Amino acid sequence: MSTAGLFHFPTSLTRICRPPWGLRLWEKLTLLSPETAVTPVQMAGKKDYPTLLSLDENELEEQFVKGHGPGGQATNKTSNCVVLKHIPSGIVVKCHQTRSVDQNRKLARKILQEKVDVFYNGENSPVHKEKQEAAKKKQERKKRAKETLEKKKLLKELWESSKKVH
Repeated sequence: MSTAGLFHFPTSLTRICRPPWGLRLWEKLTLLSPETAVTPVQMAGKKDYPTLLSLDENELEEQFVKGHGPGGQATNKTSNCVVLKHIPSGIVVKCHQTRSVDQNRKLARKILQEKVDVFYNGENSPVHKEKQEAAKKKQERKKRAKETLEKKKLLKELWESSKKVH
């Protein structure tokens, strides 16, 4: 018996491969074998809010201005900074996170969508709820760190007092 016969995998596992970058989710799923059931999973660290208000392109005013900050001539002389204004609410977003205009446009729209959702929905917005949860977790971490520091100080004082006794 050959060693290849010992390691027999189902055909669905042998056909899984990394799809080309330009494919959409449904195109990626068609590359897998038909008997494989795959559920799309959100990537770690990526926010996805399907319930946010959608932006109408007619309500947006877009400008491209010169960049700023570190990077020298590559950023300061090119107009790759995107300024988006939502006309009904008056919210303005300026995005210059990358050197690519297309990526900055996408990022600016995503940021503006979150801000517009918070503007209209207030405390019911998923973005607002997430920020509140993050602030609460940060306060809890600060409280635990403070308690730990106080315990260390107390332990150090006990240690010093025990040295003096001996």
